[in-house]
Amino acid sequence: MRLPPAPPDRSALDDQSHGVHLPQTLYGPLVQVGRRLSMALLVMATAFLVVYLDRHDYTDNADDEVSALDALYYVTVSLSTTGYGDVVPLTDQARLLTVLVITPLRVLFLIILVGTTLEVLTERTREQWRIARWRRTMRDHTVIVGFGTKGRSAAETLMGTGLAQDQIVVVDPDPRVVEQANADGYAGVVGDATRSSVLLRARADRAAQVVIAAQRDDTAVLVALTARQLSRRVRIVASVREEENVPLLKQSGADSVITSASAAGRLLGLSMVSPSSGSVMEDLIQQGSGLAIAERPVVRAEAGRSPREAKDLVVAVIRGHRLLSYDDPEAATLELQDRVVVIRRAPKRKKPPEPERGPGSWRIPRR
Repeated sequence: MRLPPAPPDRSALDDQSHGVHLPQTLYGPLVQVGRRLSMALLVMATAFLVVYLDRHDYTDNADDEVSALDALYYVTVSLSTTGYGDVVPLTDQARLLTVLVITPLRVLFLIILVGTTLEVLTERTREQWRIARWRRTMRDHTVIVGFGTKGRSAAETLMGTGLAQDQIVVVDPDPRVVEQANADGYAGVVGDATRSSVLLRARADRAAQVVIAAQRDDTAVLVALTARQLSRRVRIVASVREEENVPLLKQSGADSVITSASAAGRLLGLSMVSPSSGSVMEDLIQQGSGLAIAERPVVRAEAGRSPREAKDLVVAVIRGHRLLSYDDPEAATLELQDRVVVIRRAPKRKKPPEPERGPGSWRIPRR
């Protein structure tokens, strides 16, 4: 087996960067400042209205008269806790209003001023709650290790077959890749997937399948070993560059191994010999248009009949753990417990909703 140089040690990475990142809405700083400013002005306007309507119960040391400007001045210095003492309440009613209305508004005004700190604390608590709930409820999902071209294509293909986007979790060592995955609506985990702690954050121990689309064959081997150690029932599909590494991947626990370089080379060769055949093959592996290759169980109406009598074009029969070709004598009659690989018209793919983003945001709204 030919292996590239060993990857750099990532143990020094910050643990926080290895956490779960769920899609969410983030607003730009101008929007956040504008919202707080609007709330502060609303509080000031409310306090001004209260004081101005009761202005006859206040006095001004300058001229004993409280005008609209004096009321606004009093509200400003009162809410900011400055309090020069030149405008004061005289009657019990005015003092009661100060206690019951002006003071709570003053507290609210101060809360708005320090809202940034409170919002950060609230957002952290809420995010921790979301992640804890996600970890409790996430199961039978798909974990995609490596979100480059292969990983992203695998995700799009899975969604084209009907898998919900919130059932896909991306694992990648590059925080920028996970950020982009969040922007596209995927949950993500930043970290080295060869470490069991990282795969546990993605709940690979309760996943239905793990797709390994790593850039290096040795990484794919280690990820397969780690994933198989966490779960014996999970289905593992891996991609490798070198065909000679396929047996090693299967020994490491992978159920299916795709040789990306050989597959691309065969498709290139087929396109050279027969351009139309190459186009048909490419159409088969693209979900959402033209023809599609799929696996399904045998229905009751097909049991006991030849594969040629099935409603779809059967190219292979899966009986138990064996894959039988369409012309295999054992596959001459379909059984009810069989599964068949067929070619059929691709179902129309529903277009996912566009993510709603605020100014400067890069994640979709909370689910």
